[in-house]
Amino acid sequence: MIAGLGAVAVTPAEAAPRVRTIPVGPDPALVAVNSGSGAVYVGNGDNSVSIVDGVTVEIGGTPTDLSIDEASGQVYAASEHAGTVTVFDPAGRIRGLIAAGPGASVIDLDADDNRLYAAGGTAGSVAVIDTVAGVITGLLHGPGHGFGGIRVDSGRRVAYLSNVDAGTVEVLDLGSRRFTTTIPVGQAPTSLALHDASNTLYVANSGIHHLSVVDGASHTERARILLRSEASSVAVHQSSHTVYANGGPDGIVRIDGAAGKITGELSLGINPGGIAVDQRSGAVHVTDPLHDQLYVIDGF
Repeated sequence: MIAGLGAVAVTPAEAAPRVRTIPVGPDPALVAVNSGSGAVYVGNGDNSVSIVDGVTVEIGGTPTDLSIDEASGQVYAASEHAGTVTVFDPAGRIRGLIAAGPGASVIDLDADDNRLYAAGGTAGSVAVIDTVAGVITGLLHGPGHGFGGIRVDSGRRVAYLSNVDAGTVEVLDLGSRRFTTTIPVGQAPTSLALHDASNTLYVANSGIHHLSVVDGASHTERARILLRSEASSVAVHQSSHTVYANGGPDGIVRIDGAAGKITGELSLGINPGGIAVDQRSGAVHVTDPLHDQLYVIDGF
């Protein structure tokens, strides 16, 4: 049903996945994976980032987003309350602290251009950060009062930002540094995930029970996938075009991105937090804010 704005059928998973749990810090809400090294990072509610099987990094404010330079291994952790981005290496050593502007809450890296984009959750602004010099090179003012998610498409030189209050995704041209297009989606859009090969953007609408599917070429919503509950986080496994979202009944859902329909549901017994996929192994990582742990799921 990828061509229409309708509901999709739910089919059960073909085989039981393998699930293990890893203790992390309190109230974990974020997770990011370096698919090159396999390193996993979890943002906790006590101003720290847990490196799985490693140390805990104190960042001076509650982490609100994580981004990884897979080539260098450097990790960027945004803190909305502090208005900063903390930079640390794979061993957890702090390499820099960047003042990223008021309410800087969500970030994404353009590794090809050595730029990090930090968008405000309380202001419609985007700080452009030179990751080599560690300084802001521009502050862009966009529509709305704040952004809930950002995804950079380095190859096509655009960035997508979810406008929570307006129910839209805003398109930022990275060359001209101008906002060019507004895409209406669902209610309270937050997390964004991009499937590079098909140029398809997936939008988690945290205020309504569906996932928006956006055509990156035409910049239009081309479909909606009905979920069992609201989703606040979404991730894509690139090679299989499998989409995962935390919009299942106390768990996560698996979506065939090419067909545009749900192919499995996995109950975890809690309302899960952030989701990330290891692109090399296909393992899905999901935070459990209730029990201060991370789920690592294989075979789903």
